[in-house]
Amino acid sequence: MKKHIHTPQGLKEEDFNDDDNAQYLKDKEDFDKFNAELKAYEDLKKSAKAKLISGQPLTEAEANTIVL
Repeated sequence: MKKHIHTPQGLKEEDFNDDDNAQYLKDKEDFDKFNAELKAYEDLKKSAKAKLISGQPLTEAEANTIVL
């Protein structure tokens, strides 16, 4: 892969170095972790809504997702 660098002299294209690749992998891991946490939270909200509609008791975690 190439990276594009904007300079006063114009556009410069360089290959990614080891530091760039390491940062990319770290950012991807952080992004994947964030998405997993977001999905878990959304699933918890859906579960709380379904339980409220059906009249079942909520867990404490489900109750904490409700905004009054």
